[in-house]
Order: sequence, then C-alpha cells, then structure tokens
Amino acid sequence: TEDEIILFEREMKEFWTKLKSIYGTEQINQTLALRDSCKESIKALSEKWSKKLKEGDLMIDKIKEYSNEILQQSQHISENQEHLTEIKSNLNQEEEQKKDLTNSIQELKEELMKKKEIISSKNKAAKERVERLCKSKVLFEERLGLEIRRIHNEQLQFIFRHIDHKDPDKPYVFTLSINEQGDYEMTSCTPPLNCIAELQLKVRETNNFSAFVANIRKAFTALSYK
Repeated sequence: TEDEIILFEREMKEFWTKLKSIYGTEQINQTLALRDSCKESIKALSEKWSKKLKEGDLMIDKIKEYSNEILQQSQHISENQEHLTEIKSNLNQEEEQKKDLTNSIQELKEELMKKKEIISSKNKAAKERVERLCKSKVLFEERLGLEIRRIHNEQLQFIFRHIDHKDPDKPYVFTLSINEQGDYEMTSCTPPLNCIAELQLKVRETNNFSAFVANIRKAFTALSYK
C-alpha cells in the first residue's frame, strides 16, 4: 500500500543518514563504486556465460544433427549391405543354374551323339542287309521265279511268278523294309496272307531270310489252289 511505501522510503532515508554519519561520504562513494564495478563484472560475466550457453546449445543441436545423419547413414549402409547380400545370393543361384544348365547341355550332347552312333550303326546294318538281299537276287530268281526290286524308302519289292498253274505270269507281291529297331517288317502283301505275322516273327527270331522267302512262296502257292 502507499502507506507502507512511504514508510519504507522514510526508513531508507534514515538509514542513509545514519550511514553517512558513521562512514562518511567518501567511503560510501568508494563502496558504491565497488558495487557498480561488481555489478559490471557480474553483468559482463553473465553476458559471457549466456553467450557460452547459447554456443553450447548450438553445439548440442549440431551434435544431435550429426548423430541423426550418422544414424541415417548407418541405416543406409545396413540396407545396402542387405541388398548386396541378396545380390550375391542371386548371383550364386544363377551360377549354380548356369552350371546345371551346362551339365544338362553336355549330357544331351553326349546322349545325342550316342543316338547318332546307334542310328548310324542301324542304318549301316540295314544297308548291309539290303545289299545281301540284292546279291541273293539272282539265286531267288533262278530257283523260285522271283524278281526283286528296290523301291522308295529303301524298301524291297518281291514279285513271285509261276505260282498259279492256270496263269503262270500272275504276280504275287510283298514289300519288305527294315524298321528302326533293325528288324524285318512286311509293309504290303498282294494277295493278302493270313500267316504274315507268324512268318515275320519267325524271321526276326531266326534271321533265316531264305527260309522266310521260301515260306512266303509256299503260302502263295497254297493260296493259288483255293
């Protein structure tokens, strides 16, 4: 209140009056000067520490910023490391697949070469058989009234005559080939015979071709009397 303020001012005046009477004006001035000097020093020191504190805050902010950047870089490096590991794993898988593919191709090449050799061997054997049959042509023609012709697809056509006593020039014909398994196979027969399958099986088992041709002629002869 105003009364209290007036009372406080009065007491302060009384205090300064007593202080001056005790210490004197000069000492009071020195005390005041010392006080002012201390206040200036404290103010300068406060400003200095305030500046230091601000610099410290800025330094802390910079440290936090650098820490965040380092953390981000670490995360980025970790992600790159994981990606690199994944790429290496994929490369290893591709290398294994490439190796397996190379092995498969090599196996197919070897299998193909074996098949080529087998086919070549079978073709050679088939040609040798056809050649042997052709060499026997004269013998069959003289003894059995047989004419042998080589037709398309490496087939041989056998034409019998002098079978039908009513018509000696009537042809009895069958066509023979060598199949992929290297066996004799009759592809046509005119007139048809019921015993073809049996005779074909027998020649495959015995490999006696002369007997096979003779049996075919016998079957044609028997058919001509029916």
